[in-house]
Amino acid sequence: MYWLDSNPNIVSWASEELVIPYISPVDGRKHRYFPDFIVKSKTKDNKVKTMIIEVKPKKQAVEPEKKKKVTKQYIQEVMTWGVNQAKWKAATEYALDRGWEFMVVTEDHLGL
Repeated sequence: MYWLDSNPNIVSWASEELVIPYISPVDGRKHRYFPDFIVKSKTKDNKVKTMIIEVKPKKQAVEPEKKKKVTKQYIQEVMTWGVNQAKWKAATEYALDRGWEFMVVTEDHLGL
């Protein structure tokens, strides 16, 4: 957030103000996804680009490895992955429909 506030190329940003509907693979029902950020930034050619950004730990941004023994933790990881995939698919389509971009940012992107 500090980077967004201090970057002169950021026109505006908001946190969790956008609502995107998606269908959860866990219960098959419609839910509401609130992405972490919507950011408008100036491009090199002085146009405004809009991005939807989700910040996640890298562990939640990659598919869980299959385990020989199915544990409660593994089941939870698979369910979290499935829900995240549904959210991100809905966000990608939402962004594309508007000429925007969607991206998932992890600690790798943040240099942590």
